[in-house]
Amino acid sequence: MKHFKGRTVVITGAASGIGLALARRAAGLGMKLMLADIEAPRLDAAVATLGLPPERVLTQVGDLSLEATVAALADAAFERFGAVHLLCNNAGVALTRLVRETSRADWEWVLGANLWSTIHGINHFLPRMAAQADASHIVNTASAAGLLSTPASAAYNVSKHGIVTLSETLYHELRAEGSRVGVSVLCPAWVKTGINAALRNRPARYGATSAAGELSRAHEARIASALEAGRLSADDMADAVFAAVAEERFYVIPHRRINEALRVRFDDILAARNPSPLW
Repeated sequence: MKHFKGRTVVITGAASGIGLALARRAAGLGMKLMLADIEAPRLDAAVATLGLPPERVLTQVGDLSLEATVAALADAAFERFGAVHLLCNNAGVALTRLVRETSRADWEWVLGANLWSTIHGINHFLPRMAAQADASHIVNTASAAGLLSTPASAAYNVSKHGIVTLSETLYHELRAEGSRVGVSVLCPAWVKTGINAALRNRPARYGATSAAGELSRAHEARIASALEAGRLSADDMADAVFAAVAEERFYVIPHRRINEALRVRFDDILAARNPSPLW
């Protein structure tokens, strides 16, 4: 997908962080925007910052872990704009807990918001995108946690590993059938996005999050510090995504400093040895 002006992008998790940065980049390129998020006030505020005329932007508030929400999002996007050229499955949450402290409700919340929202997005947008005459592209936001396995982040890691393998599988399938739909997977590391405050959006049906023990709290503090110190911004992630889409490049890994950790991990796998410490 080489051209963006006048084309339509759908972005989930668009009210803040990487989603909002993607929206800003798309608006600057002259695209029409369909933006979705679970937070109504933040989504309204985000749209106000874009300064777009009403005919170029449409919003939807809802829980994207629910298939009905994503189905309605797809219907609204195609009804309003007639086509969708770029789908950014970007909505996501994070939870820092040891495996033994992660409740079933915690698992369901994180997997729903991260992995199932992406699955729903593909299921409800891909058939119509594939039927379009124009080339189109799907970008799934995973994480460096989809390539590595950091302690105290099991639910998040599993959801992001799932997004990576889902994206790779989809890429192979679409390439084999000669589809004009491209696929990319974004795997950022530490970016100051507010994802560590995701509990504010935990739906009531999951109840309260599980209690964090001393070690989980120590990992929470470490992760918060790393996010705060992140050298690359959400805008850097958006730039990397649009460059990858234009180049039809699958892997989008802006934080190249994780290369050594990736090499060690795959060397461990190839040598059938126990996993090396990550730090």
